[in-house]
Amino acid sequence: MLAGPGQGGDAPAFDALMSALHVHPPGPGRPRTRPKRVRGDKAYSSAAIRTHLRSRHITAVIPEPADRQANRRRRGRAGGRPPAFDRQDYRGRNVIERFFGLLKQWRALATRFDKLALTYRGGAVLRAVTIWLKALGDTP
Repeated sequence: MLAGPGQGGDAPAFDALMSALHVHPPGPGRPRTRPKRVRGDKAYSSAAIRTHLRSRHITAVIPEPADRQANRRRRGRAGGRPPAFDRQDYRGRNVIERFFGLLKQWRALATRFDKLALTYRGGAVLRAVTIWLKALGDTP
């Protein structure tokens, strides 16, 4: 988990997020550093992010903002093709949004009282552990 500045946007942290990505397989083997696809909201729809994903052969499931659609249409043929977008796959993104909603049930995480990113990250990890333990319930 990466924690950036509270007032900063999500898109500038994308490169750091992708370089820190390690998905461990269920069995033996080294972790994957390249996912098959990336789901993101309209904030991640920049040309630089799409180019980065395309160069690594990662499918981008990111909707195009309305202002970019209008600009592309205004330019006509010179505006180019719209980027590919899989609506069905994008519906799986609500799982992420619901989890962030659960995390932000803690007031300190929702309002970001902590000044240090390390302290904020520790609170987020602690909240994730409590959610996980609650989901386990009385599982032996």
